[in-house]
Amino acid sequence: MIVDLPDTTVSTIARSLVKVREDGGAVALGRVLTLVIPTSHGLEEDAIEAANDASREHPMRVIVLISHPEGESRLDAQIRVGGDAGASEVVVLRAAGAAASNEESLVTGLLLPDAPVVAWWPDHPPAVPRESPIGRIAQRRITDASTTPYDAERLSELGAVYSPGDTDLAWTRLTRWREQLAAELDQPPYLPVTAVEVVGSGSSPSTGLLAAWLRLKLDVPVTWRFAPREKWEHGIQRVVLTRANGDIVVERIGEVDAVLRQPGQPEHDLVLPRRTLRECLAEELRRLDPDVLYGRVITEGWELLGPPLVEE
Repeated sequence: MIVDLPDTTVSTIARSLVKVREDGGAVALGRVLTLVIPTSHGLEEDAIEAANDASREHPMRVIVLISHPEGESRLDAQIRVGGDAGASEVVVLRAAGAAASNEESLVTGLLLPDAPVVAWWPDHPPAVPRESPIGRIAQRRITDASTTPYDAERLSELGAVYSPGDTDLAWTRLTRWREQLAAELDQPPYLPVTAVEVVGSGSSPSTGLLAAWLRLKLDVPVTWRFAPREKWEHGIQRVVLTRANGDIVVERIGEVDAVLRQPGQPEHDLVLPRRTLRECLAEELRRLDPDVLYGRVITEGWELLGPPLVEE
């Protein structure tokens, strides 16, 4: 069910949410958090779709905020429940002019009582997430360093302003890579790694974050390279862990498939699919405490990592 509320107020929206629940039987008592999504016009539907999918694991209220500082002061809203909102309630706010000048006040009257608040910027995150109007009211703040147009300095900027509670989906996309590499090092012969090489796309912040994680955890020299765009366009291509008995190589060969090469063993096929936006968002919503490891990687690990090289 979709309810449109043109030229409205926050108090009217709040009353309408109560009425929708009473009339339609949509129960909000089981919601576990409020997800606030500041985004841009034209990008909101992809964010709502990902949030609706994630809500099947984390029932929540989703507040989507689209602000236009210019123009006549006006607030339009839309409430989505039932089949149009997955297991969540979705409130879409479109604020213009003076009505868009105070994002925090637009949102606070619609938050679930006594429930954690998570902020997610699918695009154009603020320079300092924790100091932004929405970031100040959120326990967790999710950015995405991979959004276009790609900025090579974005990870350095995120590290410089990091605050406990910050995280980034470029880090979340590494979960399967981290699990696979850790699994290989947990098997005999347990020889120490002496050097690491990480190769990936020049527009993939995950490549740098994986290199920073390995530099931090293994405390060995890490070389990270950008593959030529014509050879590798997206994400991480391969990781090489050097040990005294030879190299362990994990190399992606497609959207889903990868291969594992180890000294003295036959080549193994791996399933290493790229993670969807819904999977990454759902993973981040599983924890509301600070991701301490991400904090160390984006600060300590990033500072230890040298600049990337570019493959010919």
